[in-house]
Amino acid sequence: MGISQIALFLIAVTIFYIFFKKLFSGDYPKRGIDYEAKLPDEQIGGISRPDKIFTEPKVEKSRLDELLEMADDSLAKENFEDAKKAILSALILDENNVEVLQRAGFVSIQEEDFNQAVVYYEKIIALEPKNDLAFGSLANTYHKLGEDDKAIETHKQAISLDAHYAPHFFNYANTLYDLGKLDEARQNYQKALELDDGLQEAQAMIDKIDSKEA
Repeated sequence: MGISQIALFLIAVTIFYIFFKKLFSGDYPKRGIDYEAKLPDEQIGGISRPDKIFTEPKVEKSRLDELLEMADDSLAKENFEDAKKAILSALILDENNVEVLQRAGFVSIQEEDFNQAVVYYEKIIALEPKNDLAFGSLANTYHKLGEDDKAIETHKQAISLDAHYAPHFFNYANTLYDLGKLDEARQNYQKALELDDGLQEAQAMIDKIDSKEA
């Protein structure tokens, strides 16, 4: 064996000696120990560091939402003039927004501008042909204008779209009562009461009709 071979042999022996010494001494990197989290809630890679909290950005309200809030606040205070200003400003931003149009119709009725209310409710129906609430409001408005044939037809349309909504029958009954159609009115008050037994106004009107016919 030459000198070079002896040197290589000694180097190999030394390498194996160092390797096995570290192996049995436990002095080598252990997966899950050497790289374990250093904080109770910390994950490897810093995904959930308690000192680095990820938050969602605050959603900014649109100008339209702000105007609707202003309108609702004014309506709650029965300040119809301020409500109207906010609603008209909202309509400039989105003239086809149904929520805004509904409020516009309501304010118009409060101000007894019934023709304008009709315009708003008809527009809602053009946008949403199955909006039963818009039909109901339009029917009430027609009645206030004295257009009772249109009112009756529109009440029927509201009922056909939602035959389980007590106010539709109650409002229709009110129109019939005003027109002197007491039997039909009573039937619709009764239907409203069947759908909502807490609607005491319907029972009061039934009693009123009964007292007239007695």
